[in-house]
Amino acid sequence: MKTTLRTALATVLATGTIWAPASGTSASAAAEPLRYVALGDSYVAAPLVPPTDPADLVCLRSLSDYPHIAAKALGAKLTDVSCSGATSDHLSTAQHRGTAPQYDALTPDTDIVSVTIGGNDTDLFDEMLGCVNLLPQPYGTSCAEENTGGGTDKVRARIDAWAPAFAAVLDDIARRAPHAEVFVVGYGNYLRTDGCHPVQPFWKQDANYLQAALNHLGTVLKKAAEEHGAAFVDTYTLSIGHDICAAPNDRYTEGLIPTHAAAPLHPNAPGARSVGEALAAAVRAGR
Repeated sequence: MKTTLRTALATVLATGTIWAPASGTSASAAAEPLRYVALGDSYVAAPLVPPTDPADLVCLRSLSDYPHIAAKALGAKLTDVSCSGATSDHLSTAQHRGTAPQYDALTPDTDIVSVTIGGNDTDLFDEMLGCVNLLPQPYGTSCAEENTGGGTDKVRARIDAWAPAFAAVLDDIARRAPHAEVFVVGYGNYLRTDGCHPVQPFWKQDANYLQAALNHLGTVLKKAAEEHGAAFVDTYTLSIGHDICAAPNDRYTEGLIPTHAAAPLHPNAPGARSVGEALAAAVRAGR
């Protein structure tokens, strides 16, 4: 594009003539911003990070969530329909009275779609709350032991059972927005190796088990993205050192007791910003 612009300018200077299109349609079309639709759950919506989107208060969606960060960086026109508590079913059905199915935001004119979903479908975040042990071992129960007793990992099995549903999500997105570039955004690094009990009340084996489950969900999301021609945006790497065990000012994800304005076990403002910047970089790289 830069070369074409230089050539046009050289022609004007050499001939003293200025070419203009027959109408303003082409010029205005070229100047139109990318149409971006953001789908997903509370990892997208960043609940309680100020300011809250007044358009749909029940979804606790922040105007500083990662889609807003990415849209601003890209100069894109954003339709953010992410909603706290959403499952993949809420992409096609209303989650709350007055809240439209998220798919309704997609059109054939959509240029970019981002989606993060699966944490609620697989009960991963409820699982994290069930793994809390305020006291040190042996005064409590290990969720890792409970979920892997008998030789089967119940949480991993739930994730694998849900995988076809996410493949269907990507098929639905492609059908409703056939010209869009699709970006699957993964869940980040919540817990470092062995955790940090009692700062965050997860025993070592449970911290490792929970992060392994999140990593497995990320693997499922990435595999589906690759099989459907979508791009996968890795948020694990960028959040290393910024997990819930990090010093409060270094965290991208809040712990059970937040130290910044954000929901427990959810991205805070710096976390949302880092994901949004990574998404914007991925969009630029793919265009």
